[in-house]
Amino acid sequence: MRRYLRVVVLCLACGFCSLLYAFSQLAVSLEEGAGGVGGKPQAAAASWLGGDGRGAGRGVGSAGPAAHHGRSDRYGVKMQPVERVHLAVVACGERLEETVTMLKSALIFSIKPLQFHIFAEDQLHDSFKGILDSWSFLQTFNYSLYPITFPSENAAEWKKLFKPCASQRLFLPLILKEVDSLLYVDTDILFLRPVDDIWALLKKFNSTQIAAMAPEHEEPRIGWYNRFARHPYYGKTGVNSGVMLMNMTRMRRKYFKNDMTTVRLRWGDILMPLLKKYKLNITWGDQDLLNIIFFHNPESLFVFPCQWNYRPDHCIYGSNCQEAEEEGIFILHGNRGVYHDDKQPAFRAIYEALRNCSFEDDSIHSLLKPLELELQKTVHTYCGKIYKIFIKQLTKSIQDRYDRPPKER
Repeated sequence: MRRYLRVVVLCLACGFCSLLYAFSQLAVSLEEGAGGVGGKPQAAAASWLGGDGRGAGRGVGSAGPAAHHGRSDRYGVKMQPVERVHLAVVACGERLEETVTMLKSALIFSIKPLQFHIFAEDQLHDSFKGILDSWSFLQTFNYSLYPITFPSENAAEWKKLFKPCASQRLFLPLILKEVDSLLYVDTDILFLRPVDDIWALLKKFNSTQIAAMAPEHEEPRIGWYNRFARHPYYGKTGVNSGVMLMNMTRMRRKYFKNDMTTVRLRWGDILMPLLKKYKLNITWGDQDLLNIIFFHNPESLFVFPCQWNYRPDHCIYGSNCQEAEEEGIFILHGNRGVYHDDKQPAFRAIYEALRNCSFEDDSIHSLLKPLELELQKTVHTYCGKIYKIFIKQLTKSIQDRYDRPPKER
């Protein structure tokens, strides 16, 4: 009897081991069939577009390791992908050079690989592709190009809102359905410290917050919204949407309070009714609509300090961004075209320094001294008088990123 039991136990054990082996081989084959090695990211189609694919990315590019979503080792075990920072921008008209300079400033200091989502008019796509492909030696980013698209039934109204393609940003959560979080910036943004640092603010969101922006003004006496707005706006002085950090998964799931109906509406359902109600009362287009949304849903907004979105208004009548005075400017926002005229030469000096530098370590490190000399020529302006805040963080970023020995980077 004992011999019989031993034989039965031995047979059961052998059978169990065989099953385990079969299942492990099946799992490996399925993973390989699904593409265990990550490929190039594909642009998502807009939900309101038909089968012609106008919402899909016209061009998709990649550069080195950043292009890989994940890897499999030699035994078929899936390894966790490197976290990428998703950065979106919308470019129309004459904004090619400005956008490229913004992307360059992001690449110079960033640590994590970057994924660029570039929404641009069709005639700009080839230029973007040529420039970004020439940067492939960096091996730190990839990109997707998208056409400008709006819901077909209201496309004309959205296109003429404020600027031809400015309101595209409102539809990013609906187009980039596979992207969890995103940093949207205007074309006239310059990063003076790693993008990683503003991306890290996502972890500071509480359970109700879905997006982050900076106040439109620090000083109510020169504020626009509190003096002139004919619609609701967030807080005391409104918020500026030129730098907007979003948890888009939360945005897509949330039901928003509003002043049009007692029923809460999702992001895709609230935009057009808001435009119809307020289109005669809004001046700054999509930014005004965002202010209205967050006026009714203040618990959903994380407000970051002005140094993350520093504009001429922070120094044109005297310095009014205390955080920048203490730590320097983190993100420079040259709105009102100040990179291209002589109204704010301090802003223009920063822009031209970053536009003209190359990605070589020596070029980046050597831009500081000539830049400081240029900034010293701007002291006849209010912004120029405090020129040191323009290079305080920039100097630290260059030292942190480029002064360390190569093995430590």
